[in-house]
Amino acid sequence: MRSRNRNLGVMRNRNWVAAILIGLVAFTVYSLFAADFSLERWGDPSLFHVSEGAYFNFLADGFLHGQLHLRITPEKTHDLVHFNDRLFLYWPPFPAVLMVPFIAVFGLGFSDIFLTLVLAAVNVSMTLLLLRALRARGLIDLPDFHMWMLVVAFAFGTVHLTMAPLGRVWFTAQIIGYLFIVIAYLAAISLEDRKAFIVAGIGIAAAAMTRNHLVFLGLWPAWYLIHTNWQRGKRWLTASITCGLAPIVAAVTLLALYNYARFGSITEMGLDLHQMARAFSSDYGLYGAFNMHYLPLNFHYQYLFYPFPLSAESAMGGSLFLLTPLFFGALFAFRSRVGVSKLMLATSILLTATPILLLMGTGWVQFGPRYTLDFTVPLLILTALGITRWPRSIVVLLVLVSIVHYVLGTLFLSGILA
Repeated sequence: MRSRNRNLGVMRNRNWVAAILIGLVAFTVYSLFAADFSLERWGDPSLFHVSEGAYFNFLADGFLHGQLHLRITPEKTHDLVHFNDRLFLYWPPFPAVLMVPFIAVFGLGFSDIFLTLVLAAVNVSMTLLLLRALRARGLIDLPDFHMWMLVVAFAFGTVHLTMAPLGRVWFTAQIIGYLFIVIAYLAAISLEDRKAFIVAGIGIAAAAMTRNHLVFLGLWPAWYLIHTNWQRGKRWLTASITCGLAPIVAAVTLLALYNYARFGSITEMGLDLHQMARAFSSDYGLYGAFNMHYLPLNFHYQYLFYPFPLSAESAMGGSLFLLTPLFFGALFAFRSRVGVSKLMLATSILLTATPILLLMGTGWVQFGPRYTLDFTVPLLILTALGITRWPRSIVVLLVLVSIVHYVLGTLFLSGILA
């Protein structure tokens, strides 16, 4: 028993060392892109600039002064909500809550770019830990080489690369949302007893208070926790489910109160009131924020469109599978027996993708289908299940293609490649 515990401890230590190392590599690469962007935009390569879309900084400042609107008007107000002579954000407030201590210490000059760099690097580390935990539980059977390639593909060959170096409210929110989804999934499979329910629930609640539709990604952890604890009996399971749901219910309640305090309605986030780009205003007047009318255009730019050679249209998005062809592996996960776990992962993706596809706008300005980062955690798990027996040469080739795509795309998005 002592020998077994010692081996488990060594394995955990190795996992953490590997995760920290890949996180440091990711931080270094992301920082190089951020430095190039800063040099292009501000004339010096500092990582501590504040982006033009650092709206969470201003909201955190408002919170510190006891108000829900912005106390100071940013230089640019694109996408902000002007209501009752005050400025608000329509994005859920959790990222601003995270920033409160930093704004309290460093003021509005705290770099959202640097914070996003750090959190993006943590995402890469956590992704490796998640995949290793899934393998330890027997949920995936991925060789080490394939696992490392999958993490490298995520770090440098997906939309995560395009968002990591630039800060901005849009990108920072998605980076934070991804982090708390990983935390929820990792908690569900790594923690024991009721702690797993509680921490997973907190992760989903935090993600939902960052991007509302991420609540759908709680489906797989919920199923897994119930499935693996079914034998404990109804009373224990009911109490544990209640503990897991409590943070999510609290989050929904707080969001409703937050909306009511700002706009007099528990369902009004401010999306209907924000100062949108002119390109979207005419369609919004006819169809609103969510409508089937947007489905063909969004589907095209998120799943079909190939943005090369680079042009102005490239900022509209790009195909999830053509730009990161390793994700075709997720489809191969269904070649073998289709169990409940795979169905739950696929359903989580579909539920999360639906409001994205029905939303006014494609995520512009961007490179690649940036909204698909929202469901990348279950997509990575399905990909891990699908590529288990793929030849190394194929995996390496597809990862290299993905990296080339997104390196060029990130340089394009940051203005370095015209």
